[in-house]
Amino acid sequence: MTMHSRRVAQKLNFLLYRPFLTCGAKKYVSREYGKVSAAIVDELTSALGAENVSTSVAVREHHGHDESFHSSKPPEVVVWPTNVELVSKVVGLCNENAIPVIPFGTGTGMEGGVLAVQGGICINLTKMDQVVDVSPDDFTATVQPGVTRMALNAYLRDTGMWFPIDPGADASLCGMAATSASGTNAVRYGTMRENVANMEVVLPDGRILHTSGKGRATKKTVAGYNLTNLFVGSEGTLGVITQATLRLYGIPESMVSAICSFPDIKSAIETTVQILQCGIPIARIEFLDEVQMDACNRYGKLDYRVAPTLFLEFHGSEKTINQQVTEVGDVVRENGGTDFQWAEDEEERKRLWQARHEAWYAAKALAPGCTAYSTDVCVPLSKLSEVIVESRKDIEAAGVKGPMIGHVGDGNFHALLLAEPTKPDAKQTVISLAKSIARRALSVGGTCTGEHGIGLGKRMFLEDELGAVGVAAMRMVKRAFDPNNIMNPGKVLPSGDDDREDGESVKLQ
Repeated sequence: MTMHSRRVAQKLNFLLYRPFLTCGAKKYVSREYGKVSAAIVDELTSALGAENVSTSVAVREHHGHDESFHSSKPPEVVVWPTNVELVSKVVGLCNENAIPVIPFGTGTGMEGGVLAVQGGICINLTKMDQVVDVSPDDFTATVQPGVTRMALNAYLRDTGMWFPIDPGADASLCGMAATSASGTNAVRYGTMRENVANMEVVLPDGRILHTSGKGRATKKTVAGYNLTNLFVGSEGTLGVITQATLRLYGIPESMVSAICSFPDIKSAIETTVQILQCGIPIARIEFLDEVQMDACNRYGKLDYRVAPTLFLEFHGSEKTINQQVTEVGDVVRENGGTDFQWAEDEEERKRLWQARHEAWYAAKALAPGCTAYSTDVCVPLSKLSEVIVESRKDIEAAGVKGPMIGHVGDGNFHALLLAEPTKPDAKQTVISLAKSIARRALSVGGTCTGEHGIGLGKRMFLEDELGAVGVAAMRMVKRAFDPNNIMNPGKVLPSGDDDREDGESVKLQ
């Protein structure tokens, strides 16, 4: 960091520290977070009903972790509101008493986003599970936070529409918005950031915000700041998402899946780039390295070639798909690809994709009893093969089992790093590897996270990626919305001397 940028960041921090101090907690003025007292539990029980409030150790423990590598940090209380007014009441109560708030969907996150690092109240949103509205003519659906992507697509089945964003897990759609999830279809349909038209958000003081205006979901708008995209990817640090209006797509007339293997990683990635350069509207293009293919063969009793492999999917009319398959086949052969298979029948397509769908479980089966860490970086396509190859070398040099998969049409890949219980310091080795992969991605102009989010685990990389002024500007946004830092504290923003989680609080006047 240059001396000039450091001075600019310091000035920003000084200036942004003051303007929002008047809208603070009414009762709480100390330098510590408030605790959830018996009186507050009684107040919650009175508002939500005893069946929707729990202080049970087992329930709290369940809500203190996600699918990440991080140790459990349970909240003090878990509540299940059933409407937005109750969410507003809970959040307002927490703000008055400086109690942390942790929104919870399905708990499928990968970076510790739901860990209650400062205790507080976890708001489980799964009882708000209604599809509020579907408008096929407008290509939109409005859902509450308890609706998952699979539940929405089941609901849409008879409309001829679907929501294609697929992160793998059957995650809640508002949770997917909170982390800006994407997944296998992003190369064709984009990420959550491009597919959320409006959101209802409960702000830290309990007010209810409609990010695009109440009831609005136009294809275009340039009315003021883009509040919707401010909250997409905010990971529960700015408010609680209680409703989302999503963009829908017509179900394709036809779908075809294909698979092909390559002599090396570079050939597979160059094939990907050339397919995109040809303007072929591929719907999915997934990469599995030879280690992952071997794991899938063992786990699923498959007989695929153990080599770098691409899994592809095409969406469209039968005529256009046949043309796309022919063009892709030509590109594959030009790059030394072999074993090019394709299928249109649904059962055959599922069979072809079995290895990709089972990748996580197949990887973990390589080391029974292991703890698995799924990394997540995204780099420019021109640097993708280089970063994957060098990362593979690092993994092998460390003696770690680490299959690699990627949504390579986006430049996004994951290493599934396994910490084996029989190896001393295995967990620390895996964490060090994950850090080195993130740093390598940053060094070539990439990002430390393409889809898992920052959460708790990647805060250390945020300033390296965005710069000191960028992080200072984010702190300004955070304080504008959440001056008491009650919303999911300890996540996204790096630790600093102005964070309450490090012993400081915003002083109230």
